[in-house]
Amino acid sequence: MTLSPMDDYPIHQIPEVIRHVGTSDRNFYDRYYFNCHRRLSSAATTADDPWFIFGLGVYPNLGVVDCFAVVRRGDDHVVVRGSRALGADRNDLQVGPFRVEVLDGLQRLHISLEPGHGAVSFDLQFTADAPAVLEPRHFQRQLERVTFDTQRFVQTGDWSGTLTVDDDTYVVDPADWRGNRDRSWGVRPVGEAEPPGRRAAETAANSFFWIYSVMRFADFAVVVVVQETRDGERIMGDARLVWADPAREVQWLGRVDHDITFIPGGREPASATLRFIKPSGATTTVECLPQLANFIGFGTGYGLEQDWRHGMWQGEEKVEALRLKISELDATMKLFCPVDYLASFRLTSDDGTVHHGEGLFEFSVIGPHDQYGFADYTDVAPE
Repeated sequence: MTLSPMDDYPIHQIPEVIRHVGTSDRNFYDRYYFNCHRRLSSAATTADDPWFIFGLGVYPNLGVVDCFAVVRRGDDHVVVRGSRALGADRNDLQVGPFRVEVLDGLQRLHISLEPGHGAVSFDLQFTADAPAVLEPRHFQRQLERVTFDTQRFVQTGDWSGTLTVDDDTYVVDPADWRGNRDRSWGVRPVGEAEPPGRRAAETAANSFFWIYSVMRFADFAVVVVVQETRDGERIMGDARLVWADPAREVQWLGRVDHDITFIPGGREPASATLRFIKPSGATTTVECLPQLANFIGFGTGYGLEQDWRHGMWQGEEKVEALRLKISELDATMKLFCPVDYLASFRLTSDDGTVHHGEGLFEFSVIGPHDQYGFADYTDVAPE
């Protein structure tokens, strides 16, 4: 058993050293996610601005820590990814040229990727503009196996620093660049694929409908999460309003209804309308308009490629880069991964007040879904 500097802090939760978590489940993980974009309302915004996403995950029972950075710019999908053997010190958040540093817990974090490892490098600081808020516990059991048991918090903020894509370096000014970040941990499928066994015959259990949206308005954010089965049964469903002023309480907005309009020939949303309905009938409506898609399933470890999955053993250390063209992505493979959209939002409250915002609209409908007429995995919206 090996000690680390973290063991000198009074933060233990079980009678083990910090490096050992409270379950032997191979799928336990602990992860950071960040996104960064120029404000859609900025006078400097152009069609070629990058839509940047970064993630780092620790997998204690697999002995791996890995990370990725993915940029959508124009028709380019640019990825740099890294993996290494996990050591004893959980405060060591470096993977080769990548690094995450917590400068001030729940307030400021620093992420970086040294130049020379692909077409992307960055040196960025995230500064919160609102309090972090816990989301509902995510729990799902398929047959007898717990497949999801996770906790997550989310937070909006501004960015500063530099981001380089190919030969272009963007000076990231907090007046113009924003985004959100989250931290999640618990049990979810990671690493090398496990034999599906009986679950392979359970088609309904393998359907996955997902909406995860973080909308930033002038004085508040709205966080929405929906997961449901093919017939609409809810596994998760929540909508909260988070005030930028930490003295104000987070507000539950109501039950979430959704109405998605799809781009013909696929499952990508052209637009979406979300309604948050309280028992009194009071309804808040948000019209969502996706602006730019980042197909995070390609090259980053979310499961499309069998040779690089989150938590998969890649050796003592490995860093690699790849570049794809959005226009050349396999149309069928796009049906099997979540997509992170930079989106604009128009919120109409129950009293008719209108607010305009922007942020993340993450969406996926994998497999059958009755509401939208998808009877099989490869069904698409009609032309």
